[in-house]
Amino acid sequence: MEQNYTYIDAFNELQTIVREIENGTTNIDELAGKIKRASDLIQVCKAKLTATEDEVNSLLQKISPAQETDDDE
Repeated sequence: MEQNYTYIDAFNELQTIVREIENGTTNIDELAGKIKRASDLIQVCKAKLTATEDEVNSLLQKISPAQETDDDE
């Protein structure tokens, strides 16, 4: 997985691969490689989204700590 690949780079390349497959410009000899590359790009996008979600949640916790509830009463 490419560590320095941005989400936008991965997403754009993924869109290009999907377009090539849909348009039929990918021959059968290239298809498996393109699908493997698409799978790798999806993992890059998923990792970036997860990391961003974790970072946003962490920042939100710092801004507004969860209020404690009195469930024991």
